[in-house]
Amino acid sequence: MISDFTYYTPTKVIFGKNAEMQVGSLVKEGGYKKVLVHYGSESARKTGLLDRIFSSLKNAEIDYIELGGVVPNPRLSKVHEGIELCKKNGVDFLLAVGGGSVIDSAKAIGYGLFHDGEVWDFYEQKRAVEGCYPVGAVLTIAAAGSEMSSSSVITNENGNFKRGLNNDAARSRFAIMNPELTYTLPEYQTMCGAVDIMMHTLERYL
Repeated sequence: MISDFTYYTPTKVIFGKNAEMQVGSLVKEGGYKKVLVHYGSESARKTGLLDRIFSSLKNAEIDYIELGGVVPNPRLSKVHEGIELCKKNGVDFLLAVGGGSVIDSAKAIGYGLFHDGEVWDFYEQKRAVEGCYPVGAVLTIAAAGSEMSSSSVITNENGNFKRGLNNDAARSRFAIMNPELTYTLPEYQTMCGAVDIMMHTLERYL
């Protein structure tokens, strides 16, 4: 007997070869004017992915700024840096390029831009979320999951606290999935992704 459930996934998925070249048109369709391109290591630049994304945004006449340096278990300090950078430059859309950590960091920045005060308060459940700046994702890894979910997990280095937050306001507007972007991953990372997919599926039944 299958249990009752609610399934909610408003994220638009764009899957296919060179799908990242649609970034500009997707952002423009939403009426957004300035994008923060948020990413982790320099691998996104070395593979030419960032250049292709920048080209797509330019062709759509969308301004952008960039902020890299996201690490696994994304840090609150990077979120604070992103919030201030976006406020200073009038950003109205957040584009995460990478895996789950980058997407989680972008969501946290989105919360911080929508509200006044300390964004960590939401992760500590001291305040209720009222909204989030829009987020989109370009996936470079399998098994991220954050591109389709309402959740984000951030680590506060002051005390090394790790907290999660779930809110539908943070769901990605779109998720771009070009399988070729995963070709440069190490074999070990690919295997980890495959196991992660299976475990997250099986745990729903445990």
